[in-house]
Amino acid sequence: MNRLNIITIGSEQTQNLGSHIGKLSQGNDVYLLTGILGAGKTCLVQGIAFGLGIKEYTCSPSFMIAREYRGRLHLNHLDLYRLDNIEEIADLGIEEYFNAESVCAIEWAEKGGGILPVDNLNIHLEYISENERKIMLEPHGRRYNDLLKQLAHNLQGDDKGKWNFL
Repeated sequence: MNRLNIITIGSEQTQNLGSHIGKLSQGNDVYLLTGILGAGKTCLVQGIAFGLGIKEYTCSPSFMIAREYRGRLHLNHLDLYRLDNIEEIADLGIEEYFNAESVCAIEWAEKGGGILPVDNLNIHLEYISENERKIMLEPHGRRYNDLLKQLAHNLQGDDKGKWNFL
């Protein structure tokens, strides 16, 4: 599968999509989130956390750069928004966040350039209206192709809401 495009209506459906992703997550998974401010990146990560069984409220780590949460797998939630160049990001020791016990969700991933793993699920969110978001999921690597196929299958069988596939 090359790409999955979905329109979500409301933050609850965006979080529900994230929850589906979290439930399918395995150790060492990397999700690269891109999109303008207010596009719903943190909302999607909140859903991923829920799908990982994390009970703690997940908020944007904009001022801290990284937050760690414990669930079925650890969630390393990084936000590169406040970093201005690749050297600053490289100095963080970001590679330590990629491990078999963790899932890593990185907001503003476009700032990470070539230091982020090439195998990943790229998730681009676009603001359509106050309640609607277009979410494009693009897999890079076999693991993420498989994850996307399973996600599409699970969403088609989800009775919690109608999914708008593009």
